[in-house]
Amino acid sequence: MILDVHSHYFPESWPDFEEKFGTPSWPWIQHRGDGEAMIMVGNQEFRRIYAPCWDVDIRLEEMDRHGVHSQVISATPILFMYDKPPDQALECARIFNDAARELCRRSGGRLHSLAQVPLQDPNVSCEEVTRIMKDGHLGVHIGNHIGEKELADEGLIEFLQHCANEGAAVFVHPWDMFGRERMSQYMLPWLVGMPAETQLSILWLILSGAFEKLPKSLRIGFAHGGGSFAFLAGRLDNAWENHPVVRDRCPERPSSYVDRFYVDSAVFSEKSLHLLVDVMGPDRVFLGTDYPFPLGEQKLGGLVRDATVLDSSVKEKITYDNAAAFLGWPVRRE
Repeated sequence: MILDVHSHYFPESWPDFEEKFGTPSWPWIQHRGDGEAMIMVGNQEFRRIYAPCWDVDIRLEEMDRHGVHSQVISATPILFMYDKPPDQALECARIFNDAARELCRRSGGRLHSLAQVPLQDPNVSCEEVTRIMKDGHLGVHIGNHIGEKELADEGLIEFLQHCANEGAAVFVHPWDMFGRERMSQYMLPWLVGMPAETQLSILWLILSGAFEKLPKSLRIGFAHGGGSFAFLAGRLDNAWENHPVVRDRCPERPSSYVDRFYVDSAVFSEKSLHLLVDVMGPDRVFLGTDYPFPLGEQKLGGLVRDATVLDSSVKEKITYDNAAAFLGWPVRRE
């Protein structure tokens, strides 16, 4: 019973937002035949995708080939629309959220969904969380910041509190990476910027005292193994011990906060996975593949299943039990 929490989708089609709203630079899908398509932003190519993003039958065939029983699907950050007016972003969110539910309905119970919200307006986002939870979504998929607002922003803390009250899982994905002017080649925004963005968000929640304001019932997880957090946890603790400004609003050793959040297993190296489980603990890592993108796992779940450094009980926790706990499901293997 292998459950993959980190996978993405695109609808096969959606409205022409540029025409609908009368402004440029909206994402759209350009189908190119043979199950391939290009995500465009205005006239610029953004990402090549293929049929499993929108074709449930092909997706289930590939899941079967790799022994994955269930996946949680979420939008790709290009669809967040955080730079648009909140009312337009909400309308887009509902289109994609409803499209995700339709894919799930066609999957025979094997696909589940996390919704998106117009996070630039936390109040509207709270209303959408209430709606999507009634519609069958398991929680929300959000970016790790909104412009210069970090997750420790008071409005975003209130949003996270609302998610806890609604029982909505929160999966945080890095996006809009800083320093792009120095990372113009070699996929460096994805290779350097994304891990740094993720660690940055985790540290904002820990060091700002945000976790002290959030209920322990909040189930929040971070993509890509939490970025560089696990490798640099020792540096973080050392700073907390020796620099008062670091512990000013953080009453406990930073590494002790690993019981407040989850990370996925998408680290692509057995040595990295070993370190991740050692730092986070065996109950705080769940399976994530980043399927169906080229930077994701090509053998879905293979890193965890083939890992020689993990015993079978830990593998079972990562491939199902921890994911179930994050999603608010009973932790049992049926």
